[in-house]
Amino acid sequence: MGLDLSDTLVIGITATALFDLSEADKVFREKLSEDKDTAIKEYRKFMLEREDEPLHDGTGMPLVKALLNLNKYKKEQDKSILVEVVVMSRNSPETGIQVFNNIRKKNLPITRHAFTGGESVTDYLEAFDVDLFLTTNVKDAQKVRDANTCAVGLVKEPPSDIEKIPEGQVRIAFDGDAVIFDEKSEIVYKSKGIKSFYENEDSKQNEPMDEGPYESLLRKLSRLQDRLPFSVEYSPVRIAIVTARNAPAEMRVIKTLRAWGVYVDEIFFLGGLDKSKILRAFKAHIFFDDQDVHLNETSHYIPSSKVPYSSNSVLNKDFKISKSTVFKEMKKE
Repeated sequence: MGLDLSDTLVIGITATALFDLSEADKVFREKLSEDKDTAIKEYRKFMLEREDEPLHDGTGMPLVKALLNLNKYKKEQDKSILVEVVVMSRNSPETGIQVFNNIRKKNLPITRHAFTGGESVTDYLEAFDVDLFLTTNVKDAQKVRDANTCAVGLVKEPPSDIEKIPEGQVRIAFDGDAVIFDEKSEIVYKSKGIKSFYENEDSKQNEPMDEGPYESLLRKLSRLQDRLPFSVEYSPVRIAIVTARNAPAEMRVIKTLRAWGVYVDEIFFLGGLDKSKILRAFKAHIFFDDQDVHLNETSHYIPSSKVPYSSNSVLNKDFKISKSTVFKEMKKE
């Protein structure tokens, strides 16, 4: 009988999301233009020569460190730990030695790994009971999103001017529509404009929204809060929703979360204001959003991750109403 991780928050993260391996990736891609065998040979040589060198932190490192730190609160009677992290990589075990060495040097209590020697790691997510998968690989992120295996984030480059985050806390921020909630409301305002969006949300404020791709992760985080020896108001895990919505579209968000029985510490209804300013003040370990228009700005200061749409989503299509037009309309309200 295997270890039961149903009560544990499991994060699967690629080596390239945990550490900055952009230099090695550049070597591989430059040689790939010649042929694949040459690229693999040069990449292997590059990694073996540097296996004892330190690596800079990747986008996912602040979140991983903060989450793993929560395991100190595990109760003696608990059979499973609070948080588990699995490092997943297309590297072979041999070319992954630099990653293993850096995990040890940073004293990260990570014991599970999946190094697949060039094969996609996504086939092993269910086997490791992963709740959230962080990756830098676009194809892998899309594959996981389409299969709905777990919550998946395509991480941006590490912030160049990261905010100092309070010690002893985990701070996670989410967008609302098409992330926590389903994409129906997003489709309304992208296709019909802000007035129709307001009318739709206000008239349906007592009708809970359907679950989005991160609803299950939000519930798992809520369960994590329950397992900590703190009341939810004083929990070291703080969750925020940062959304472009504003009144009269705010009530449906609050009532949906109430219907789900999920506690969120902070909600910001911005009405088109810059999300990066709020997130810098919140000091998030990571922010999840579905749109690059927000992430391109937030990623300068806050570890940021894109939530891809499913391949068959209509949100992949061009709409007659541009995002900038929508924001202008929201600011007029």
